[in-house]
Amino acid sequence: MALIGFSQAGLESFAGPDHWNDPDMLVVGSGGMTADQSRTQMSIWSMLAALLLAGNDLSKMDGVTKSILINREVIAVDQDKMGIQGSRGGPPQIWMKPLSGGARAVAIFDNVTDGEAEPLTLQFKDVGFEGPVHVRDLWAHKDLGILDGSYTVTVPEGGVVMLRIWR
Repeated sequence: MALIGFSQAGLESFAGPDHWNDPDMLVVGSGGMTADQSRTQMSIWSMLAALLLAGNDLSKMDGVTKSILINREVIAVDQDKMGIQGSRGGPPQIWMKPLSGGARAVAIFDNVTDGEAEPLTLQFKDVGFEGPVHVRDLWAHKDLGILDGSYTVTVPEGGVVMLRIWR
């Protein structure tokens, strides 16, 4: 799943309204992935503005799977009216996607080496912001407040932290 999603980097010029790149259907809830890995797939697909086709048996979803597939904040990133595919920037684990209204979606993927999660720092200037910004964690459904300069987070193995950042 990650190989397919991350291999879409560099294909941004082929995506946009009425012509989307298609990394295939979501396998969230089909078995074989942890909740963190499932959030990672949903995040990558949303950053790609990809079609969100659920490939699991919807009649047998557990609560975690349902919460991942119907997260309105993450779906809003995928469905943003600008239709821009996100791109990899900064360290290879950080992706950015411009959103309508001047906001940015940022997905910070795990940086696990030797079984130990390492902190990653997002410099807001690297995603187009100078000065203080509002930051919201889209998976935790939590406002992180007004931050200035950077945000550091340790992402769980196989996981992601997905943010919406705006002035």
